[in-house]
Amino acid sequence: MNYYNEIKNLLLDNEIIKRVKDYSKNKNDLDTYYNVGKMLAEAGKHYGEGIIKNYSIKLMNEVDKKYNTTNLKRYRQFYWLIQKGAPIGHQLSWSHYRELIPLKDINKVKYYITICIYQNLTRDELKSRIKNREYERLDDDTKLKLINKENTTLTDLVPNYI
Repeated sequence: MNYYNEIKNLLLDNEIIKRVKDYSKNKNDLDTYYNVGKMLAEAGKHYGEGIIKNYSIKLMNEVDKKYNTTNLKRYRQFYWLIQKGAPIGHQLSWSHYRELIPLKDINKVKYYITICIYQNLTRDELKSRIKNREYERLDDDTKLKLINKENTTLTDLVPNYI
């Protein structure tokens, strides 16, 4: 028996299972927050903006303190962001999307989502690129290609970053 190979295989199997679970958990989080945001947007149409505060008080008492007004509003903003055309990249975490929610330009959001996926950026790396205004520093031709891309890869558009 080769103990090293057995140990290595057990550890590799464990790493794979952890990553699959992490991906599955993250996908579930994003799907849940999207659906909650959708319901909050619909409830707001019927009951007014104050419904988020009312729901927040009840959820914090009955479920968990993390469901405060700020987080419920973020879920609704996340829903609106996706409705504007931003893709849900399940490779991105909720923390990534929290950095993207304040951005108003949907093309900018799509750019940063794409960059995150292709370069496997952490939330801190994404935050830094947004702070450094990476998208704004792209030339107009590149931005136009990004907006109208069909069969163009990100590597074709922004070779300096990949």
